[in-house]
Amino acid sequence: MPAKHNVARELRFAKSLCGHLPKAAIHALEELLRQHRFSVRNGDVKYLDGGWYVTHAGLLRLAQRRHCAGIHSRPVLEASSPEASRWVFKAEVFKSPSCRGFLGYGDADPSNVSVLVRGAELRVAETRAINRALRRAYGISACSAEELGSAAESKLPPPHSKKPAQPVNGNYRAPKLRDRLMQLIRDHQLDPNLVKAFALDFCRTKSLREANRQQIESFVAQLAERAENDRTSLLCQLNSYLPVKGSAA
Repeated sequence: MPAKHNVARELRFAKSLCGHLPKAAIHALEELLRQHRFSVRNGDVKYLDGGWYVTHAGLLRLAQRRHCAGIHSRPVLEASSPEASRWVFKAEVFKSPSCRGFLGYGDADPSNVSVLVRGAELRVAETRAINRALRRAYGISACSAEELGSAAESKLPPPHSKKPAQPVNGNYRAPKLRDRLMQLIRDHQLDPNLVKAFALDFCRTKSLREANRQQIESFVAQLAERAENDRTSLLCQLNSYLPVKGSAA
């Protein structure tokens, strides 16, 4: 009964988040929820372009639930080209101490990563390799969101507002960047005020209006990478912007 209740709750949340879902999408989500105990609420899976994709965080939580014995990853230097920001990684997942290992490879270069994580190709390649190894180890046929490459940015779910985003100062790309930042704050449950303080410190400006687009893009890219791969350190840094007790508001 608890399992059925959780699946029903997750389905209701998915419908409220994504709107109308085709029957095929609902059945596919039910399979992921029942077989692997994924959670839409926790961001384990995402609905992108008509299909469900697992996330890196969701796969790591699955490995923890299944008592994964270890994950080893290393770069494949002979297939990589650091000068061209091209990296290939090999990852191996061990489900138990006696497991012989499940292999996965991942590659990343400027042509197949989102502009929001440009410059972090090494870490993206490692994440993709680990994702593929985990999917093979636990029999997950759904692709991971991090493997979508440069198309991932255009496949992100739209913001909750139903009105189309309006250009700011004639720049039609600005709203998409702002929406991406808000999506990160929602997905990783970050404090918007602390994120704003971090952004001001990062851009070295007194207000975000004074920051140029390149500065904001760099900030969002770093926030996305740290929220995904080093959330504990990110939260510690955000907490450093909390007002000192007894200080003036």
